[in-house]
Amino acid sequence: MIPIVTALDAVSVYTPAVRVPIESLAEPLGLTDMQVRLFRRFHGLGEISLDPERSLADLLRAAIDGIGALRGREHLVRYVVYGRAMPVVVPYPDNPLHEVCREAGLGHALAFTVTHQSCASGLLALETAGRLLEADPDPDALALVLTGEKAFTRDARLLPGTSIFGEGASAGLVSAHGPRDRMLSFACAQRGEFDTEFGESAERFQREYRPSLAGVIREAVDEAGLALDDIALVLPHNVNVVTWQRLCLLMDFPVERVLLSNVPVNGHLFCSDAFANYTTARERGLLREGDRYLVAAVGAGAGATFSAMVFQH
Repeated sequence: MIPIVTALDAVSVYTPAVRVPIESLAEPLGLTDMQVRLFRRFHGLGEISLDPERSLADLLRAAIDGIGALRGREHLVRYVVYGRAMPVVVPYPDNPLHEVCREAGLGHALAFTVTHQSCASGLLALETAGRLLEADPDPDALALVLTGEKAFTRDARLLPGTSIFGEGASAGLVSAHGPRDRMLSFACAQRGEFDTEFGESAERFQREYRPSLAGVIREAVDEAGLALDDIALVLPHNVNVVTWQRLCLLMDFPVERVLLSNVPVNGHLFCSDAFANYTTARERGLLREGDRYLVAAVGAGAGATFSAMVFQH
């Protein structure tokens, strides 16, 4: 019997060709000159990917259109799981997820959204897709994992003092028996005490951010039966550069093995960072057959979620 292992069969990422320098965002985001310089010189942010002419449905549609491995296999897709950071993104009764599913020939699939882990919801969507496929009686069943959001309000465009959000989308075709990019482990720590709306200090969250993320990374590596030195590459959430430099110092891990090149040109793409970085790693030949790599994400909303996954390419 073929073992059931969540695997990425194919990934498509859409990022707008338009790049906006962060200096041009100072006025709409209410940033001072000093704050802009801090983002550029300290956090490593330079440009943000934005596409004001495209709707959220357009972003998702572009990602789905780019996944050639889906053609002719639409009937095998049983589940479409949309990982999203923002709980509400369009006015009722619009539903861009169901709209793009119908257009892509996936109207028969069970389609739903997960948002409650904020920017870590993309990894939650991937893990959920694997669980659904594991329970599905059809060994050929597939799932489609989607991410993508519009930076449509100030709160959806700015993480004060930390990052600026860009726009993009991704589509990942998931199977239970794929030959490559097989998930070896998943670790997740949900910290409800970091809900600042109920009186918890933002300072404590910032203080415990890196140790908490380091903890789930080590947990995921241990669960995969590996040591940190076995990890060939880390695909981060693109919150900023300095966070990962300091985290690598804390973990004694070479920062050269963290793919940070998308931070200056895209900004933080909500839940799409992991998939955008995966695509970049493939394009640049940074992953060889058999390499074990780690994907990490943090979501901050009603509390905080720290997540890490280990894959074998």
